[in-house]
Formats: sequence, structure tokens, C-alpha cells
Amino acid sequence: MTTFNEYQKQAIKTAIYPHSHSILYPALGLAGEAGEVANKVKKFIRDGYDQETFEQKKIELASEIGDVLWYCATVARDIGFNLDDIAKMNLDKLRARAERGTISG
Repeated sequence: MTTFNEYQKQAIKTAIYPHSHSILYPALGLAGEAGEVANKVKKFIRDGYDQETFEQKKIELASEIGDVLWYCATVARDIGFNLDDIAKMNLDKLRARAERGTISG
């Protein structure tokens, strides 16, 4: 199984952008890719789907989520964090919210 850190090490090998735009470039890319995820979901709602097209749409959505993950890996690197640590920090935050009863639907 690949860990977030292993993924990040491999993803960084394809991170080609000017050092002068560290943080900014991947953060803007992350926003754009998150928009593409939202757009795919919007089209699920607008167009509907049958089981055959739904399977293809899920693959396309997963691909966009992968692009989001790539940008998360690069912006994390640019701020000096690895993805395993960020994932742990996030789970700790969520656990604390759950313990305080502040997570609701």
C-alpha cells in the first residue's frame, strides 16, 4: 500500500513550476482542480445517469480527485509538510471536534 508520504515523493518528481511561485502556483491549481471535481458532480445532477455511464463518470471523477491530491502534495511540500503529517493533524482536529460534539450534519 502506498502511504501519503510515498505518493508525495513520487508526485513531487513531476512538480515543474518556478520556485518563485512556490505555494501560489499549486494553491491556484488546487482551487482549479477542486472546481473540476465540483463541475463533474454538477453534471451528475444535471444529466442524470444510468449504471453504465455512472461507472465511467465515477472513473472521471476519481481522476479529478487525483489531480486535487497532486496539488495537495505539492503545496504541502512548498510549506514544509508531508502529507502523512497533514492527514494526522486533520484526523486529530476532527477527533477533537467529535469529542466536543461540534460535528453535525
